[in-house]
Amino acid sequence: MRLATFNLLHGRSLSDGTVHADRIAAAVADLDADVLGLQEVDRAQPRSGLLDLTAIAAEAMGAPVHRFAAAVVGTPGERWQPWRSDDDNAHPLYGIALVSRWPVLRWQITQLPAAPVRSPVWIPGPGGGLMMLKDEPRILLAAVVDAPTGPMTVANTHLSFVPGWNVRQLRAAVRALRALPAPRILLGDLNMPSGPVRAFSGWRPLARRATYPSPSPRAQLDHILADPRGAGLLGPVVQVRTPAVGVSDHRPLVVHLDPPPAD
Repeated sequence: MRLATFNLLHGRSLSDGTVHADRIAAAVADLDADVLGLQEVDRAQPRSGLLDLTAIAAEAMGAPVHRFAAAVVGTPGERWQPWRSDDDNAHPLYGIALVSRWPVLRWQITQLPAAPVRSPVWIPGPGGGLMMLKDEPRILLAAVVDAPTGPMTVANTHLSFVPGWNVRQLRAAVRALRALPAPRILLGDLNMPSGPVRAFSGWRPLARRATYPSPSPRAQLDHILADPRGAGLLGPVVQVRTPAVGVSDHRPLVVHLDPPPAD
């Protein structure tokens, strides 16, 4: 099986600052993932041409199952408010997504509250720079998928950029996932390097590879973690990739697992 995580930067290319559906599709197709977690995902946003980025990714993967989970209504960095269940889906939305080639037996969404303080963040590209930003609410989107080896839990999240607060969110995510079937995998941009991620989650990184910034990666912010409880049901990691693609300031992280040994 191939598992992947990719912070899309709403599909924007660093080379020209634009968003094109064909570039996003090509980037996702190259990953050849069975389950893909996406972060910084737009739907009906003017800045990304009103595209449904989750649907584009699902079509590129040949995946029959996908789900988008909105964190905010509006545009991050501009005007936005936390998403509510009664918000009209015609509004511009921003959040995360899970895309699966395998059937999903159950979905679970866990809210991860935003940090209460503004924090400095480096915004790449024209008009960017160091800015004091208000943190957005975060989401943990989990699916119990019917994989060829049996049911397993795969979850996706994008944690806060505020140091310390992302640790609190990571611990909350791990607690929420323990209620779902093993084996358990967490995908996402955790905004922390691998050492703290492992220390604060207690989960095992399946790959240690720099993913940010995309032109010449120096730090690993994007992770694929396995809960040690039930990890024996997973096969060994046989390949790790962080391919250079035409969109985003992050590189995707792809892990290829062989089937587990037969009993």
